[in-house]
Amino acid sequence: MIENFGEKTKIYRELDGVCGPQTIFASNTSSIPIGDMASVTKRRDRFCGLHFFNPVPIMKLVEIVRSIDTSEDTCRTVRAFAESLGKTTVTAKDTPGFIVNLLLVPYLLDAVRALETGVASREDIDAGMVLGCGHPMGPLTLLDFVGLDTTLYIADIMFAEFKDSRYAAPPLLRRLVQAGYNGKKAGRGVYEYPEKA
Repeated sequence: MIENFGEKTKIYRELDGVCGPQTIFASNTSSIPIGDMASVTKRRDRFCGLHFFNPVPIMKLVEIVRSIDTSEDTCRTVRAFAESLGKTTVTAKDTPGFIVNLLLVPYLLDAVRALETGVASREDIDAGMVLGCGHPMGPLTLLDFVGLDTTLYIADIMFAEFKDSRYAAPPLLRRLVQAGYNGKKAGRGVYEYPEKA
């Protein structure tokens, strides 16, 4: 399901009317508050975030996101489910970005700012973080992989919540998204991917 609060809550409201009372709802959101989605149901104690990372078959991590209403039994059940898939879990409270995006989004936005202000070329920014910090890929390559549109959406949610300039999207990111350069999936982002064209 897409990162769209209105669409998600519409579906959860419908599911709440047809699913048994014992059914647990879990959203794979990367930024939408779990409590906000749970509030449209009658099962706030059986609603949590279960945030898988892309590519799901390769990435080992799943964030379990617990709202103020999520029960311990719900957390135990979803943790056992994720572990049965061979995943490692971490638990986060229900705050925009949870653990990973709370830390990752400012890093990606700072890389765009560095490119925008001419600190270095895109290749040198990426090589600096790969070779200097041991990251498996540079921030601009990662941005293309995640999706510029997805990152912008998450950044806007986080900025609205925290009013912190670390989450303010740089103009270059907005211009790229407006141009349809959403990353690898679109054939062009910070880099070009001719095989996707």
